[in-house]
Amino acid sequence: MKPAVVSFCMFFLITGFGFAEKTVAPPELTKESVEADFPSGGLIRMHIRSGELRIVGSDESKIRVHYSGKNVYKSGDVKVSLKTTGSAAELKVDGGPRNDFQIEVRVPRNSNLYLRMPFGEVVIDRLVGDKDVELHAGELTLGIGQPEDYFRVDTSVYTGDLDTGPFGVEKGGLFRSFEERGNGKYRLHAHVGAGELTLRK
Repeated sequence: MKPAVVSFCMFFLITGFGFAEKTVAPPELTKESVEADFPSGGLIRMHIRSGELRIVGSDESKIRVHYSGKNVYKSGDVKVSLKTTGSAAELKVDGGPRNDFQIEVRVPRNSNLYLRMPFGEVVIDRLVGDKDVELHAGELTLGIGQPEDYFRVDTSVYTGDLDTGPFGVEKGGLFRSFEERGNGKYRLHAHVGAGELTLRK
């Protein structure tokens, strides 16, 4: 089977939107942006611009990227690139308004996630699989499911608060970290340079 490659680039203008493949009225485009078929159990690598981000696991075998916010019509551009090859996917989001702009990404519930983001507020929920997440500064809230599902856990903040939730450890200050070894099948790595890192079920 030939690899499926989906690549989208969207440009937001004050009066409307330009779309490489088809033209969609602005109200519809802000509700639904980019999607691609993707199998359960794959690896999704994400490099996302600073801002508000929510990643949610779903029962669909698809990756869906949705964006919204009151500044979505302001001058500037958002570039969304989504490429899938077999059980691997790469998502990049760049550009766009600096404030009042939210991104939501829905992925198959059983997915391995790799995420890198400069600054912002990130929530990850209902994902089952390996998690490798780093944020330079901001707030990261990571739903991990059951602690016993992991064979290795390492979390850290350079400065700020670390709350490991289900593991029962809270720390604050400089160079805080927590590590755990278990008998599960998944690995969890989470790091915030400056800010807050919270684990929850």
